[in-house]
Amino acid sequence: MLGLLLLFNLVSSPRFFAITVKDGHLYGSLIDILNRASPLMIVAMGLTLVIATHGIDISVGAVVAISGAVAAAMIGGQLVLNGGAGMADVTQYPLPVVLCGALGVALVFGMWNGALVSFLGMQPIIATLILLVMGRGVAQLITNGQIITIYYSPYHVIGNGFLLGVPVALFIVASVGAVLWLLTRKTALGLFIEAIGVNPVASRLAGIRARSITFACYVVSALCAGIAGLIVSSNVKSADGNNAGLLFELDAILAVVLGGTSLSGGKFTLAGSVLGALIIQTLTTTIYSVGVPPEVNLVVKALVVFLVSILQSQKVKDLIGKQRARRVAVS
Repeated sequence: MLGLLLLFNLVSSPRFFAITVKDGHLYGSLIDILNRASPLMIVAMGLTLVIATHGIDISVGAVVAISGAVAAAMIGGQLVLNGGAGMADVTQYPLPVVLCGALGVALVFGMWNGALVSFLGMQPIIATLILLVMGRGVAQLITNGQIITIYYSPYHVIGNGFLLGVPVALFIVASVGAVLWLLTRKTALGLFIEAIGVNPVASRLAGIRARSITFACYVVSALCAGIAGLIVSSNVKSADGNNAGLLFELDAILAVVLGGTSLSGGKFTLAGSVLGALIIQTLTTTIYSVGVPPEVNLVVKALVVFLVSILQSQKVKDLIGKQRARRVAVS
């Protein structure tokens, strides 16, 4: 799918693959797609672990909004002029404290989701639906229902800065991906997560601490959403408790499913989720570039989720299995 989208863009816009260097920074459509997909890639990787346990987290968009709102509130939203020298960078707290504060709040909400699902036995979609609704209210309470503009250039580097000519956000994606890959593929944690997704009762009887691992997966998912919230608010240089991260949960679930992780739990692939996020961003860019109304993008995404869910249903899988068996028998 990604190859077809790239081929379509190449035909419709011959300069689609052109990459230029300006002021030591790389620019071009491909760089824009990678940069804009960065928050979604991070959220999708965190959500992959939750879905692998046969769970779901539809509150990631709200956590994105909360994280950005906390960061903006801690920095402050008042423009300060430095005499005749122009605007001065002013913040109420040092940048490391701001980052830790925003991610700490995201961590707390992840623990909230994890506790409801793991220890209280609440259905994942209901538990995270609570935060989906409540989180928007929390973000708007933090921002007082206003859009807080961030006048602090060091914070802008997170979403708009470049390092070695490459957007800083991509280095953040690579770091998160490397940590999650090491934890899930170089330790037994990945195998435990897959076992829980296949059969939580059997895994618990086999000695796996299913509740603790499931709890940790929801915490990681929220933490990834918090990191994405920092990138989003830094990129637009403001925090909007009402619209930031809106429908992120749909895009993240779609990215995970497109990447090959089954909604029924079990085996998962982080690289596939990253690829799924790139497909979604490329699709969005393509729709905008050909002049199609933005509303069509939502319809296309919803249809893709519907089709993928149908293909992953057990009845469809059984039907496909029977057809294959018949072909083998005939041959």
